[in-house]
Amino acid sequence: MHDIWNPWHGCVRKSEGCDHCYMYFLDSLRGADGSCIYRTKAGFGYPLQKDRSGAYKIKSGEMLRVCMTSDFFLEEADEWRDEAWDIMRERSDVIFFLLTKRPERAAEHLPADWGSGWENIFMNVTAENQRRADERIPILLGLPFKHKGVMCAPFIGRVSIGKYLKSGQIEQVLCDGENYDGARPLDFEWVKLLRQECVDNNVRFVFCGTGRRFIKDGRLYKIEGSGLQSRQAFRSGMSFEGRKPEFRLTDRFGVPIPKELLYKPFFRERCLGCGMRPICNGCSDCGKCESSGDELHNIE
Repeated sequence: MHDIWNPWHGCVRKSEGCDHCYMYFLDSLRGADGSCIYRTKAGFGYPLQKDRSGAYKIKSGEMLRVCMTSDFFLEEADEWRDEAWDIMRERSDVIFFLLTKRPERAAEHLPADWGSGWENIFMNVTAENQRRADERIPILLGLPFKHKGVMCAPFIGRVSIGKYLKSGQIEQVLCDGENYDGARPLDFEWVKLLRQECVDNNVRFVFCGTGRRFIKDGRLYKIEGSGLQSRQAFRSGMSFEGRKPEFRLTDRFGVPIPKELLYKPFFRERCLGCGMRPICNGCSDCGKCESSGDELHNIE
């Protein structure tokens, strides 16, 4: 996917959301150990890669999700993080979506020139259940980041965060179900509660996907295929635009980039019904969307 940057790979399980980690599962399919942590070779410098014309492959205004097969503040990655920060500093015209289960490590691992934060960094914490929401979100609110968000994924328990949204610091809340081996169910009632709290505080809310096991009106459904899960989320009408995060991006010399010069994602017709569309970089012509066979059926 062209919106993911994995400067390192592998992780150490941290909390309940890690019990059925998709990265561990996918690594096991190729005979690898997900707990083996290493710096990626070709992938580390991805944001700086250029095409034959000398232009960056990642365009100004695009968003890159960072460390989707690890954790940006993982202790084992301390030796590589400064170089990753250097890349993000150089690409001040690109938004970097950081997601962590370790916000307690963030303050001590910021660049020396961080100040009150960089405009192109979007710091998010995972809140898979109420316990982790109450543990991580207060830490997030105390950190010097200009843009902050919460991701309830895998969404494995009821979460109420209205009291944190009232701070005005949280710009976006995402939620998604669990996939792959041992997927735990996501209850639609949890989604509706979380959405209403976001509506009450005018915070952007995106229901990305149902996950493989989804409870609605007391019935348990088995939903196979991430494409179908995302489409079902879209059809629910739960996503809420709210107050859209505004990133003041600049070129390498600190000059603001006009909005009309920023990247505008391209979506195919089938993308219009995807739950991920509000936070997606658009089509990359990877060809994966040609696959079919998604299935939905009640299993109770």
